[in-house]
Amino acid sequence: MLRSMYSGVSGMRGFQTKLDVIGNNIANVNTVGFKSGRVMFKDIMSQTVSGVTAPTDGGQGGVNAKQVGLGVSIGSIDTMHLQGSAMTTNNPTDLRIDGDGFFLVKLNGDQETPFLTRAGDFKPDSAGNLLTSDGLHVVDSNGDPIVFDEDVTAFSISSDGTIILSRADGTTEPGPQIGVGKVANPQGLEKIGGNLYRMTLNANPDGVLEPTTANNAEAGTGSIVAGQLEMSNVDLTGEFTEMIVTQRGFQANSRIITTSDEILQEVVNLKR
Repeated sequence: MLRSMYSGVSGMRGFQTKLDVIGNNIANVNTVGFKSGRVMFKDIMSQTVSGVTAPTDGGQGGVNAKQVGLGVSIGSIDTMHLQGSAMTTNNPTDLRIDGDGFFLVKLNGDQETPFLTRAGDFKPDSAGNLLTSDGLHVVDSNGDPIVFDEDVTAFSISSDGTIILSRADGTTEPGPQIGVGKVANPQGLEKIGGNLYRMTLNANPDGVLEPTTANNAEAGTGSIVAGQLEMSNVDLTGEFTEMIVTQRGFQANSRIITTSDEILQEVVNLKR
């Protein structure tokens, strides 16, 4: 069979995967804290027809290798951790990290390593727990779930994540600080749905995540802005442009297959 046919098949599969990623990006164009994906291609191993010949002193010159490529494969599917635009909501429990870092959330207090998220649409429940939209606990800088006492009537959040508590007797005092996680390689995080990421061995050394605070120059975390949310970083103009390129690439590879089929048909018709 012709090698070009299998090269065309690999190209169609690659562009189909790229279209899947583009479709997911466009679907999440309004998802809070969403980070867009990007597909990178790489060529498959090449078949060597003839090897390299070294030049000889005063004799024949060197000859380059003759190699035929065997198609394309997916090199990587990257998550682009670029800052999304800010949306002002004026809701005091809506938080945005202006810079690097992730909010830390847990299913319960017994969970050892928290999940990470850039979506800061938090809200307190009737028991005083500060939760995400899916009911996960927001943790403080010590890794413990944030719980408000019954006598807390109101609160505000400063740029370093400190929660200023207003109590029923009219006094105010600083409470816990919202925990923030700094990751050495954000692209090494694993998406698990619900705007959440899971720590992996490629995100931090040994997969260890130490909660820290916002606006921490030593840790390199950004400041927390209350009353705002970080929107998706998907660029619709770029996504639609990539969609056109992907469609044309898929069509070109399908044409390779039909042309290879026509050549095979001619070979079959040699004997009639």
